This record gives sequence, structure tokens and C-alpha cells, in this order.
Amino acid sequence: MTNDPATRLRRGWTTGACATAATKAALQMLWGGDVPATVSITLPKGEQPVFALHDASSGAGWAQVAIEKDAGDDPDVTHGAIIEARVEASKGGVVFKAGEGVGRVTKPGLPIATGEPAINPVPRQLMQDVVAEMAAYYGQLADVTITISVRDGAALALKTWNPRLGIEGGLSILGTTGVVRPFSCAAWIASIHRGIDVARATQTAHVAGCTGATSEAVVQKLYGLPDHAMLDMGDFVGGLMKYLKKNPVARITIGGGIGKMTKLAQGARDLHSKRSQVDFAALGDMAVAAGLPDTRDANTALEALERAGPELARLVAETAREQVCEMLSGGEIAVDTVVIDRAGTIMGRAG
Repeated sequence: MTNDPATRLRRGWTTGACATAATKAALQMLWGGDVPATVSITLPKGEQPVFALHDASSGAGWAQVAIEKDAGDDPDVTHGAIIEARVEASKGGVVFKAGEGVGRVTKPGLPIATGEPAINPVPRQLMQDVVAEMAAYYGQLADVTITISVRDGAALALKTWNPRLGIEGGLSILGTTGVVRPFSCAAWIASIHRGIDVARATQTAHVAGCTGATSEAVVQKLYGLPDHAMLDMGDFVGGLMKYLKKNPVARITIGGGIGKMTKLAQGARDLHSKRSQVDFAALGDMAVAAGLPDTRDANTALEALERAGPELARLVAETAREQVCEMLSGGEIAVDTVVIDRAGTIMGRAG
């Protein structure tokens, strides 16, 4: 990220921050009788963003406010989503309900109990704090039912990892800081962690992390794995292994195309093209040492594979497996690797 103000990426706000702001504005309507033009909240690190209301409505004993999520310059599928909070007086403290477009938890292992609305702990606490603040200001009891909805949330959820994690019917209300930092990949890493948590809680002994959709489909079919065993690793093999080492399962399969698996074999922990590259000289040395054609002048790992043949893929799979075992050193996790070509054909396996 550049420090030039003219080109600096713009941060945004999480669904949890938007839900909190909508809740605060709705309480101001319910208890104060006025409709604010904007509303400000305090996030866990002290930031105080200001939100404009998208729309608002109220009736006898209830008020509802919608806020449009601004994810800044992050390519977030929920950017522009309309987050709604409806508040009603109740008894027994703060009660959360899932409205249309907000999912429910159906599998153990997530930070919210099964059957509960998929509203994560930090957003829940932010909203509880807002209820306490507004109740004290208006002299009301802090007994409120909060129903959070996301317009078109069920459709948006299909573009996320929620279905695989056992969150059904809509989106999760997320956020730990309230801030979306562009291209931080925090949501992706968090989904990897939650996937491992769900696998452990459901006693799923064998999980898999793959670099893309093609390798994932191949590995899932190869082992007959259920959807919740498929961890959305993408390029973040290091992040996956770091969490898996502390939260182990019995077996992990790592699958991917020859290019990214070669980078893993050569020690890369982040397989993105902007953050790691194939060392073609080293790949050629591996081929020559095994009695295969010299591929040191290849332009891509796929070209090297086509010239050297499947034995090179097997060597890459074996070396990649060694790297994964090293990242998991000290544990007892069984490891195997699968290398595919662009068409999804298995070219090499190890372990």
C-alpha cells in the first residue's frame, strides 16, 4: 500500500460495524423519537466512524434503520449490501434474532452456538454496548430485541464460505475491529481458521486445502470428502499450516496445479504470483538430478512438466509434502500431496 494520499487505498467498515450503527440509530428513533441524518459509533480500537442512514421506518414499539455497507477499496462481496437493524422493547436483556438474509449456525466449532443467528461475538458486544449507552442516555431499561437483516443476503452468502461452514440461509455479521482494510485477506484467513474449527468439532479426521477450484474438485472426488472437509486455502498455505499446527486433525491433503505446488516445494508460504515465483533453475536442477530432461530454460512450471513428464510432478509432490511436514513439525498429522495439470489430471502424488 502506498503512502501517497492521492493513491492510498480507502478502508471500509465491516457488516458488524454497520449493524451496530443501524442499531444505535434505531434506538434513537425508538426512545428519542427523532430520525438522525447520521450516526457515529465507537469501535474496539477507539475509531469513531460516521454512517449515513440509507432509510428508516418506525411504528408502535419498534424502529428500523438500514445502512449501506462501504467496504472501501476492498473487493468485498458485501460491499454495497444493505444492513438493517430492527429494535423492539423486550424483557431479559439484549436478544439477537436473524432476519431475512442473515444465516443461522448449524454446525459446531464456530464461535456462536448451533441454532443461533450468525452474528459474531464482537458485533454482539458492540451492539450490547450501544444498547447500554442509549438506555442510560434516555433513561430506559436495556431490554431490547435486535433483529439484523441483510437485503439479498441469502444470494450473497452463496458467494462466501458460509454454506461450507454450516451457516445456512444468509450471511454472517462479522468483524473484530469493525474496519475493513483493503486486500488484508483477513476474512479469507479467518474462514480457513473457522473451517478447521468446524472440522475438529464435527470429528472430521481428513481435511484438504487446495490452491484453486479445479484442484479442489479433483481432491474432493479422489477421497470422497464432504464439503466441510474442504478448507479454502487458496494461496495461504502458510496461514493454514500455522493454525493447523495448533489445532490439529488426523490428516491433511494439499492439492494444486504444478506452478503453485512447485512454489510450495521451493519453500514459499504464500503462493500468490505477486508474492512468490517459481525458481526455474532449481526446478531444472531437480529434473536433471532425477535423470529427466533439463528444464532450466522453461518459461512456466507447466512447460517444464510437459518436457520432463509425470516424474517431475511426483518429485514436486514429494518435495512439497516435505515442506508441509516441516511446517507441521512436532505434530502427528498425516500429510499427502496431489499435483494436477491444467485439465485437472492427477500428475503426481506423495504420501
